[in-house]
Amino acid sequence: MTEELFVEVDDVIWEKTVEKGTKPVAVMFYSPSCAFCHQMEPYFKQFAEDFKDSVLFVKINILTNTWAPERYGVRSTPTFKFFCNGKPVQEMVGAVYPALLKKMVEDVLIHGKDCAKNSTAIDYEITGYG
Repeated sequence: MTEELFVEVDDVIWEKTVEKGTKPVAVMFYSPSCAFCHQMEPYFKQFAEDFKDSVLFVKINILTNTWAPERYGVRSTPTFKFFCNGKPVQEMVGAVYPALLKKMVEDVLIHGKDCAKNSTAIDYEITGYG
């Protein structure tokens, strides 16, 4: 599998890749010691192959990158978030049934852009570090 299909991002490239990317993005927030993350990763990689023309799949380690997980309220792993037009439109938490995760990707492709259009814009000046 080429790295373009399933990439690891960090806080430095998060904005460029996820919030300002051109395609919908599926993100897996994970931690290296999370057994459920290891259980779900092969399915996530397979979906990256299945949807390679329409969705970018990325993962981010919440232990070494704290800004993005904090910004989006990630409190446990794995957390799957889906972004359209840079806005979060769907979320699933935990070791979910792979079929449900795949269905969510399909739903985001159908409805995500409309959902993002009707949601509040991200204020890039807001941080949690007052």
